[in-house]
Amino acid sequence: MKDRKTIEQKYKWNLNDIYENYDMWESDLEKFEKLTKEVPKYKGQIKNSSEKFVELELLMEKIARLLDRLYLYPYMLKDLDSTDEITSIKMQEIEMIYTKFGTETAWIAPEMLEIPEETMNEWIKKHPELEERKFGLSEMYRLRKHVLSEDKEQLLSHFSQFMGSSSDIYGELSISDMKWNTVKLSTGEEIAVSNGVYSKILATNRNQEDRKLAFEALYKSYENSKNTFAAIYRAIIQQNVASCNARSYESCLDRALENKNIPKEVYFSLVNSAQENTAPLRRYIELRKKALKLKEYHYYDNSINIVDYNKVFKYDDAKEIVLNSVKPLGEDYQAKMKRAISEGWLDVFETKNKRSGAYSINIYDVHPYMLLNYQETMDAVFTLAHELGHTLHSIHSSEAQPYSTADYTIFVAEVASTFNERLLLDYMLENSDDSLEKIALLEQALGNIVGTYYIQTLFASYEYEAHKMIEEYKAVTPDILSDIMYNLFKKYFGDSVTIDELQKITWSRIPHFFRSPFYVYQYATSFASSAKLYENLKTNPESREKYLTLLKSGGNNHPMEQLKLAGVDLTKKESFDSVAKEFDRLLDVLEEELKKINLI
Repeated sequence: MKDRKTIEQKYKWNLNDIYENYDMWESDLEKFEKLTKEVPKYKGQIKNSSEKFVELELLMEKIARLLDRLYLYPYMLKDLDSTDEITSIKMQEIEMIYTKFGTETAWIAPEMLEIPEETMNEWIKKHPELEERKFGLSEMYRLRKHVLSEDKEQLLSHFSQFMGSSSDIYGELSISDMKWNTVKLSTGEEIAVSNGVYSKILATNRNQEDRKLAFEALYKSYENSKNTFAAIYRAIIQQNVASCNARSYESCLDRALENKNIPKEVYFSLVNSAQENTAPLRRYIELRKKALKLKEYHYYDNSINIVDYNKVFKYDDAKEIVLNSVKPLGEDYQAKMKRAISEGWLDVFETKNKRSGAYSINIYDVHPYMLLNYQETMDAVFTLAHELGHTLHSIHSSEAQPYSTADYTIFVAEVASTFNERLLLDYMLENSDDSLEKIALLEQALGNIVGTYYIQTLFASYEYEAHKMIEEYKAVTPDILSDIMYNLFKKYFGDSVTIDELQKITWSRIPHFFRSPFYVYQYATSFASSAKLYENLKTNPESREKYLTLLKSGGNNHPMEQLKLAGVDLTKKESFDSVAKEFDRLLDVLEEELKKINLI
């Protein structure tokens, strides 16, 4: 029994840190409902009394911290098993309660804005409890034009649960109800091609025909429901557009950027830079095609190593590799990571009905949790490093910041994750005497540039174009969405890649499109940022403290300002152009290594 418990702690989430069972969850739900009944008594009082305002702020924080646990406990259990009936019921219950609470508290923001900003600044000086909320309060005034009157806010709050229902439907369709197709590989093995299996086959199977079979099996699973996926996505865009119109944003992109105070030119500089610098991308494909001796190069050929390198990385070994790689960030950083990988914070392996992909999620009063679908490949090791970057960011932020400013924005979230990937790459290169492994690692670095910079920027353009169609009252169908995706792939890859018909359906299997609109461009901005910060670390060890300060800063400032303080300025287009230059430099190194072993 002890061995089984130990195994679960090593490889499975220990959700007892949140609640031991649903009885405890129900007990906290009663506390939540009791606390929420205290809120209405402050209506009409907070604009005339700083003491009452402080009382309400503290009460709302107490409620929010309780709600974090109440919401994420069933949310995470559902991610482990999307067919769990009890958890589905609890999830719906908390979503309805949250919606009801949102409706009942819709008066707060409009009433807060009746307080003159000058008065609020005086209150902040008077009350220490407000001092730590100073940035959030100033943001409220900056964005005041998007806050509606009390009656309108209340009306919109009635639709909040509905506004998230399309994403829930996508999750059920793409996970719970998805029928994975079975293929027979050249080895004679018959296997159902799930997302995890697909990734492993593409990364390890050197038979192009097998990769093609896996590609067709997976993408046909999505194509079979393309009309439903398109209807869901159309509904999500319509919801986004309606919400933006109601709150007087010029567009969905404006809302995504203005809420974080990101200049619009940063977004378009990223897109323009990526599209202007596709030459290294096409050079990369041509080099791989030549080295792999392929007559035609397809998108499903992107993940296979040029060299025959299928080393198996056991999870326990991967943990040690990643832990050792972060030594340049100091002993305290390593100690925090050691704790994160040893106390039931990770759910490691793919299981039936488990959510695909990987993520890190933080509960301020508990700790971060990470979901993986670990496949023992080199890419999986880098995914582990990536998610641990998020987790260590959350640990530093939670320790250094009060609850009110602990949440960092998505815009800086991917800096810590991609920074860790760079540390891992250097560590593995330095500690390898295997020329094939070094080539594989160089490919990993190049693949990261392709996947994190070019592809995510391509996806960002897709989201922008799809949303723009609804904003301009144009129709959106599966074929229209597929055409947008096809044209973008052609713009980036030209004729270097043969675009298969099924490749056009890629939009249907990108969860971020359905769950977090206008998220993906931030992978690319973060990638460019971490490249600069990493360069700073390598050339000046003292810059480590600036980087760690960034991790500790949570959401206490605008993300662009946080990055500037850490040492990177994204308002300069060369910040993005430099990624392509580094891509070309790494290609030169790879080309030389391949010549040494006569592969080209």
